Amino acid sequence: MSSPNPQPADSPVVQAPPANNRRGFLLRLLAVVLVLAAIAWTLWYFLDGRWYESTDDAYVNGNIVQITPRIAGTVISIGADDGDFVKQGDVMVQLDKSDADVELQRAAANLANTVRRVRGLYSTVSGAQAQVAVEKVALQKAQADYNRRRDLAKSGAISAEELSHAQDALTTAQSALTTSQQQLQTNQVLVDDTVVASHPDVKAAAAQYRAAYLDDVRTTMIAPVTGYVAKRTVQVGQRVQPGAALMAVVPLHEVWVDANFKETQLTQMRIGQPVEISADVYGGAVKYKGKVQSLGVGTGSAFSLLPAQNATGNWIKIVQRIPVRVVFTDVSQLDKYPLRIGMSLDTEVSLHDQNGPMLSQTPRTQPLFSTDIYNHQLEAANKQIEQIIHTNMGGH
Repeated sequence: MSSPNPQPADSPVVQAPPANNRRGFLLRLLAVVLVLAAIAWTLWYFLDGRWYESTDDAYVNGNIVQITPRIAGTVISIGADDGDFVKQGDVMVQLDKSDADVELQRAAANLANTVRRVRGLYSTVSGAQAQVAVEKVALQKAQADYNRRRDLAKSGAISAEELSHAQDALTTAQSALTTSQQQLQTNQVLVDDTVVASHPDVKAAAAQYRAAYLDDVRTTMIAPVTGYVAKRTVQVGQRVQPGAALMAVVPLHEVWVDANFKETQLTQMRIGQPVEISADVYGGAVKYKGKVQSLGVGTGSAFSLLPAQNATGNWIKIVQRIPVRVVFTDVSQLDKYPLRIGMSLDTEVSLHDQNGPMLSQTPRTQPLFSTDIYNHQLEAANKQIEQIIHTNMGGH
């Protein structure tokens, strides 16, 4: 049986293209793509990429305000625990006030007694002045008697003995006046150029009252700033000593970033350059805005407890890291996406702006961090001192 489609004897045979030609085309295409990618990366690096420095060795830092007693005492109540939000002025720890109240009452009694004693000094001056006036009158009388008897003695009307007695009386009156004047001067020295309230003894007693008042007030420990409580170690019934750390308050609205850059990354870094920050806790979805506040003045190892000693024969050069302080420029982001002390961050500094200095050129004119919660503690004490002085002044 013959084939259904017989091939002509002289028809050419079609062959498939060699596989090597296709492979070569793909290799050439790949090479072109790589070259273009290298050119694009080079252009990107020199035009934009080299103006950024980044590190993942960055951590959240902030102020940790310690709550410490300024007097010794026994804890009777605790007002906050770890994680609690507290406002400035809230009661954190209360100490037993019994001893402080007793000392305050003793200081008040001492002040009252001092006021009355100083009033006596002014009365003594008045009495001494009256005594001087009396002695002056007595001296004038003795002088007149002596002068009269002296004239009579010249005419022989009285004896020399009687004249001698008159002279002795005059001498005695002069001595009495001198003694009274010295006593008046001594008393005046104690009260010169003062009133009762400004007398040194009264001011010393008032200072003792203020000290006792402060000790009484300090039995109540309050929050110096608004923030969140951390590191509570105090317990009810504990006997605490001045300076012991009982707990801490962390104001999370005032945190910053300590980013550790390699020393080779600081060449183009300047104060004020913008920084983009991302936190591991949010997976990079949140981008915080910040700026460089300062460049460290030394490496971390240089300020460690035991600085490295490189003067050895087996020294190996290691690239050091220098801390760079970064502050947040949009604090509202911290309300929506709060950060905690010690969290890990990624930071990228834009180096385009080269106008800022590498080191700060001007001293700080305002406090970096402060509280005014203690500014008015003595106002109530001063009012009570005025009341005590007024009460013990009598009708004066």
